[in-house]
Amino acid sequence: MVEHGVVILDFGSQYTQLIARRCREMGVFSELMLFDTPLEEIKRRKPVAIILSGGPNSVDEPQAPVRSVRELLQVAPVLGICYGMQLLAHDLGGKVERATKREYGFNEVHWKKKIFNGPSSQKVWMSHGDVITKAPPGAEVIGLSASDHPAAMVGERFWAVQFHPEVAHTESGVDFLRAFLFDFCKAKENWSSHLITDHLLNDIRGKVKGDERVLCALSGGVDSTVVATLLTKALGRDKVKCVFVDTGLLRKDEFEKVQGMYAELGLDVLGYDARHDFLSKLSGVEDPEAKRKIIGHTFIEVFKKAFAKVGTCQWLAQGTLYPDVIESVSPRGTSVTIKSHHNVGGLPKDLGLKLIEPLRELFKDEVRKIGADLGIPKKFLWRHPFPGPGLAIRLIGPITEEDLHILKEVDAIYIGELEKNGLYDKIWQAFCVLLPVKTVGVQGDNRTYDKVVALRAVTSTDGMTADWYPFDAKFMAHVSNRITNEVRGVNRVVYDVTSKPPGTIEWE
Repeated sequence: MVEHGVVILDFGSQYTQLIARRCREMGVFSELMLFDTPLEEIKRRKPVAIILSGGPNSVDEPQAPVRSVRELLQVAPVLGICYGMQLLAHDLGGKVERATKREYGFNEVHWKKKIFNGPSSQKVWMSHGDVITKAPPGAEVIGLSASDHPAAMVGERFWAVQFHPEVAHTESGVDFLRAFLFDFCKAKENWSSHLITDHLLNDIRGKVKGDERVLCALSGGVDSTVVATLLTKALGRDKVKCVFVDTGLLRKDEFEKVQGMYAELGLDVLGYDARHDFLSKLSGVEDPEAKRKIIGHTFIEVFKKAFAKVGTCQWLAQGTLYPDVIESVSPRGTSVTIKSHHNVGGLPKDLGLKLIEPLRELFKDEVRKIGADLGIPKKFLWRHPFPGPGLAIRLIGPITEEDLHILKEVDAIYIGELEKNGLYDKIWQAFCVLLPVKTVGVQGDNRTYDKVVALRAVTSTDGMTADWYPFDAKFMAHVSNRITNEVRGVNRVVYDVTSKPPGTIEWE
């Protein structure tokens, strides 16, 4: 627990995580807590500020998430955002009503009084159907929306805005948050990668005692690599035993390349060949959810076998991140499952091991910064995300070894060309998808009837939204030509130009 940071009370907004990220990016520790967290629990943090998030409810609904803002104001200055502003107004004696004209998407705030260094007419992002029709006693309305609704108000111990300063769409949103934290709340910077790294190393040493050893499952991704490196630096190589499983669903030569990288980092890694276990059970399986379940169950079986080879351990390390923790306690309730999580089903819970999750307070960008502090090479830290089920969900249709071979060869050409042309680091994620269709082609004056491969490349900051990358025609023509000439079984290449939303980044 870090004192003198920001407590963010989550009332169910889809943007709540962004508030925490923005505060941390400015060097101030922030922690998300449920809206109804007991006051004493909040006081224990000695917060320099409290932020009330947005949310989907109306403050006067019977099931609306509410709490006393008056009590919070006795602990620290408060910022209300969207629903948080409405709750603040409602609790302090103002009036909130349904709006005759809802304000969703882009809007504009006209400031009657400036409280930060920003434009007098500011473009903002709004998402609300209720408005404040009467400000509470002691509050001053200092900003109006394009519809003449109160968009900003201030009081002796609070600021409140109807727009979302945390989203990138809002002009000068970060400047607004900076003014609130440092000018109004007098916050001090207390969160940097060096401080975080020292904190994590000390925390690990405080938990793992004496001759105890830690078992760490590696996936080849950033999170598990940073966890293993942290543990090894804190405890020594002899106390951290890592397992890296070859599922047969990795990219071409991935198993050997990644093990080489782990050796560079000085990790003690057991490479476990389980290709037969996975591919035999996946043979002919077509449904993506069925693939995920088979992979999850098989991984647990295989991991138990590998664990028996490692020797006695007392701790199990996992790369849980802060967004995973947040989602597990979100007040938004159960959401519709679009697809199972890409992680391969979790690790065995019947091994009798204590759990250690060094990264559970961190966002992905913070994990990468810590990795850099630990000396992990950039080529490892900035690898594109790769799904837990691997190529199984990039091969649409039944799993066959022949199709896996085709997909690996195509992927190697595509990713290799991105690296060769200096494009890899400009892209959040790039991959190929082998489609379950055949088309007529002409190759070498002969008719062919072969597979279609789709290329995908997106830009993003956090994977929540994404845009397709606009390659130039010359690059696309070159990649397509290489694939159709060098990979037997493929005679057509297409490019996916779908953003997220409406699509997802992966196809399955």
